[in-house]
Amino acid sequence: MRRRDFIAASAAALAAPWAGASPPGSDLPKGPVKILVGWAPGGGTDVFARIVGQKLSEVWGRPVVVENKPGATGSLAAEYFARTRFTEGINLLMAHVNTHAISPQIFKSITYDPLKDYAPIALIGATPHILVTSSRNSHGSVQEVVELCRKSPGKVSFGSSGTGSVQHLAAEMFNMAAGVKSIHVPYKGSGPMQTDLIGGQIDFSFDTMTAATAQVRAGKMLGIAQTRVNRAKGFPAMPTMDEQGFKGFDASSWYGVVGPRDMSRELAQRINADINRVLAMPDVVSRFDGYGVEDGGGSVDKFAAFMAAEYKKWGDVVRAAKITEES
Repeated sequence: MRRRDFIAASAAALAAPWAGASPPGSDLPKGPVKILVGWAPGGGTDVFARIVGQKLSEVWGRPVVVENKPGATGSLAAEYFARTRFTEGINLLMAHVNTHAISPQIFKSITYDPLKDYAPIALIGATPHILVTSSRNSHGSVQEVVELCRKSPGKVSFGSSGTGSVQHLAAEMFNMAAGVKSIHVPYKGSGPMQTDLIGGQIDFSFDTMTAATAQVRAGKMLGIAQTRVNRAKGFPAMPTMDEQGFKGFDASSWYGVVGPRDMSRELAQRINADINRVLAMPDVVSRFDGYGVEDGGGSVDKFAAFMAAEYKKWGDVVRAAKITEES
């Protein structure tokens, strides 16, 4: 077959499945498709939304627009989404452990109910955190950090990206499990916190794997343990907290997609099926592995149960550690 004939035949074959049939996504609600992200462009939540959004646009044959509404560690966008009546298109929100499990249990200004004011759709994935210290220190194991805290009670400090962040609560979980007391130093993000950690102004942190990886691999921070029960593919040689004596220790940042409260179950299940399809694509799996994102996908009901369990788990930590807006 001549090359020109081959190309023509191939094009016809590719077009054939849609000949006389509706294009993909034509059965979905008409109008724009938007994913709202409560953080600025470039952060993990934004990156994951754009990866999924781009693939959904290919599956549905229509643009998917990611909009950013940063503020209050994602809660500004979550509050807006819960209070807005959407009248056209498909409107989605990137849910996060902060917005849907932690912040509503700490900050009095938050009025939305994370379990009732949204329609669960799909879990995108979860990423571990890493217990890190400055590479200048000699703390090479979790037990050595515990001993440091015991020798200087109330003087050892840990940094976080802000009050009520997973970094903050993971360290409080560590304090309670180890029976030690360390001092919380909140920052406005991982960047400034890492600068002080590397410089020795604070002693340790449970930073996100996404944020900590570059500094750990550059040798500026020492990665001691990861915070999911199983080791992440990106750090197969780094032991978990569970492996180092803290049985069942699990502190993850997770990301999901939710819709408006009045979204029909049928539409939620349809979008869920397409997101599961996206998450199984080899190039998406590869990119997510690079960020340490794992365990995404599953049914609508599985995600709803997951969010409820996370809300209870982190609520228990907030109450046990007596965490408030001023902590």
